[in-house]
Amino acid sequence: MTDDRNELKSAERRNFMKLAATGGFTAALVAGAAGTLWSTEAAAQTANEERDREKAADHIMTVATAYVLGASRSYPIMQLDLKENIQNATNGKIYVKLAPGGQLGAGGSLVQKVQGGTIQAAQHSLSNFAPFASTVDLINMPYLCGSNQRFTNLVNSDYWDAEVHPKVEAAGFKALFYVNIDPRVVAVRKGGAGAVLSPSDLSGVKFRVPGSKMLQQYYRMVGANPTPVAWGETPSAIKQGVADALDPSVGALYVFGFKDILSHVTFTQAVPDSQVYSCNLEWFNSMPADVQEGIMWGSEMTAHQNLSKVPSARAFAMAELSKAGVEFHSLSEDQLGEWKDAGGYQRSEWDPFKTELAGSMDAFNKLEEAASTQGKYYVHDA
Repeated sequence: MTDDRNELKSAERRNFMKLAATGGFTAALVAGAAGTLWSTEAAAQTANEERDREKAADHIMTVATAYVLGASRSYPIMQLDLKENIQNATNGKIYVKLAPGGQLGAGGSLVQKVQGGTIQAAQHSLSNFAPFASTVDLINMPYLCGSNQRFTNLVNSDYWDAEVHPKVEAAGFKALFYVNIDPRVVAVRKGGAGAVLSPSDLSGVKFRVPGSKMLQQYYRMVGANPTPVAWGETPSAIKQGVADALDPSVGALYVFGFKDILSHVTFTQAVPDSQVYSCNLEWFNSMPADVQEGIMWGSEMTAHQNLSKVPSARAFAMAELSKAGVEFHSLSEDQLGEWKDAGGYQRSEWDPFKTELAGSMDAFNKLEEAASTQGKYYVHDA
């Protein structure tokens, strides 16, 4: 059995190298994602189809992400779907070349490449838009849009379209669609504080936070000791006890390999793990009207698929983390109320952030109303 498996793996490796070497790196990725690399014939068929599509297209659109292609199983980033949908919605006039797995960078560096026109489009954190439209940073305000539904309501609202998009476009970006992943959680390391069900359980816990002032203030308000640690150093910090807890979404915890170093995960629904696909605006505007329409329709189709994928991606990540011994805790309305009372956006400590980032209390209230108003999209919450 092991010999068969090794033979299969070396056939897959051989076919991947062969496809990549003949100039079909995207074809090799697509074949790998489809699970056809083991078959030379099926892999060659995929390569031919991709070659034909590329040759027939009028325009090439490179889309870069930080995630490997299989990541959507637990982290619904949907890059293969976006490729397929844009190609089909433009009647093949665009061929989408994927650059997954951080091969062209991640986060801020991808934002710069899209802005500079080095690449046409990329996935990055929504927070990367904050330097151009400060309102965007308010997604990190606890309980404003932490749940999936409130986040989806907000970024698809008329207010967001009128307030945020013009600023983002003035900086050279076109937002294609917002990716709903799941809220951030409270995840405790093995050998750490035990299950965290109420803010009092966080007393004295060294909580890994990113550079966000808002998240640092929130974890201080709910009783933790915020400890800024760069993302790349976080796994070793958690292992060594430099930090006792961290807060990515469940899907991110799985994708980034935390499953063997955690003990408890609690769904506190405070802040979303939010992503966006953005496109270089000048390039987009240079496309014929029917192609522009196709790009946006392909993006909207992918947004629908993303929302429907959220619960199954979460279920997969939870099942895998559970196998490693991680225990999950969902909170009742009363328990969630304790967290909101201790650190939620209604508290006066948040007023300076509201006026600074939204521009005025009136503007913030409109933002809150947009998050609270059920929009045209439904999404499942844990």
